[in-house]
Amino acid sequence: MIKLVPEKCIACKQCVKACLYGGIRLENKVPVLTDLCTGCGACVELCKPGAIVFLGAKRQAAHDLNEYKGVWVIAEQRNGAVQHVTLELLGKARILAGTRSTAVTGVVLGKGLSGVPEVLITHGADRVFVVDAPFLQRYRTPPYERIVSGIIEQHKPEVVLFGATTMGRDLAPRIANRFRTGLTADCTGLEMSPDGMLLQTRPAFGGNIMATITTPHHRPQMATVRPGVMEAVSLPGRKGETVQVDAPEDPSDTLIEIIKTVEKGKSTVALEKADVIISGGRGITDPKNFSMLEELAGILSGQVGASRAVVDMGWIDHAHQVGQTGKTVRPRIYIACGISGAVQHLAGMQDSDIIIAVNKDPQAPIFQVANFGIVGDMFRIIPELIDQLKALP
Repeated sequence: MIKLVPEKCIACKQCVKACLYGGIRLENKVPVLTDLCTGCGACVELCKPGAIVFLGAKRQAAHDLNEYKGVWVIAEQRNGAVQHVTLELLGKARILAGTRSTAVTGVVLGKGLSGVPEVLITHGADRVFVVDAPFLQRYRTPPYERIVSGIIEQHKPEVVLFGATTMGRDLAPRIANRFRTGLTADCTGLEMSPDGMLLQTRPAFGGNIMATITTPHHRPQMATVRPGVMEAVSLPGRKGETVQVDAPEDPSDTLIEIIKTVEKGKSTVALEKADVIISGGRGITDPKNFSMLEELAGILSGQVGASRAVVDMGWIDHAHQVGQTGKTVRPRIYIACGISGAVQHLAGMQDSDIIIAVNKDPQAPIFQVANFGIVGDMFRIIPELIDQLKALP
């Protein structure tokens, strides 16, 4: 709880600027709390005169933070095949662990997992906890939460990472709630400070800003990370430790029963794996003009992407959407055609190796991140590019 000491206020307004919620204002040069105050304490830390203070003892850590060591990745697999987001997380985990001179641990649950630990070790894990049992063949929340939480409680990792997938988005908040710790969802960036603080970056306020979030008082520090954001690194020949964990089935596991699994039809759209992506925005003016982009993508052995605007208008399927609410991609070449470059779109493609923007508006934000920009009519530029590519021997 926050207490005001009005006589110490110098009306510097730093507290007003610090509050993201409008929880404090000055009335006649005196600070006043509003109903929007959350008691987060941001204003307390900035108030040098001491006009705003915590009422009672200063908040203490919930436990000894020094007991927690290591960076963990909760692996995701389907029928023994490790999902690529797990490999991406292991690559980032190696960097984070290097900052703390600690180890990377993978945790994998399922049935028939022979060969999975070797894959995780090859991509960066020093140790892998394996829970292999028939009742874990398909993901169900109760047994996965119970078993993963038990391993975390026993070994006390400093950081635990999940993929921002259907499984990760279901499992991570439940485990975070069990340990009464923080969880940052859909991260696009992770860094580790020398003192062990995980700096978790994600888009906020509709993608208009990038927020960096920390968990200073609780452990483990937890985050889910969007597929395609991090870079997987293969390190053949790496050696690591595999630890088999026995976890008997519990009666509570039957609270959820999977009646039937319907396989989703395989999509030919694989933006996350494409080396070349040709994306279209509202500037293409008509859904029929996507055929022009498809022709260019075919010549370059690439895929067709799109901005949210044209997906919302029904011009192309959501599977092609690139951006904050679509897919995050890292192709070698990304060609943006008629895309203005809203922050939400940039969040999904700005890590591409080479970005080429084609737009008739010279002030379009897309040019701020583009390696090469062409100001002009895409209906002249793209057909000419197609003709020249076809003419190559």
